[in-house]
Amino acid sequence: MPLSDRDRALLDFEGQWHRHVGAKEEAIRAELGLAPARYYQLLDRLIDTVEAQRHDPMLVKRLRRRRDESESGHATRSMPG
Repeated sequence: MPLSDRDRALLDFEGQWHRHVGAKEEAIRAELGLAPARYYQLLDRLIDTVEAQRHDPMLVKRLRRRRDESESGHATRSMPG
């Protein structure tokens, strides 16, 4: 199944958000009409799809790596010492 217009917009935004003036959260609201929390939920699901991988393999790889590092950091911090 091909990516929807919204899915492409999410990936394209994430790949180029640093070009926007101001805070990322403000740009998410202004350009995509989404609350930042919803944007990150959708993006997190999206990067696990083959279609997203095909659309922008470098971006998806970077986002998956960042998510995996974040998750492993949370697991380490929550372990009793």
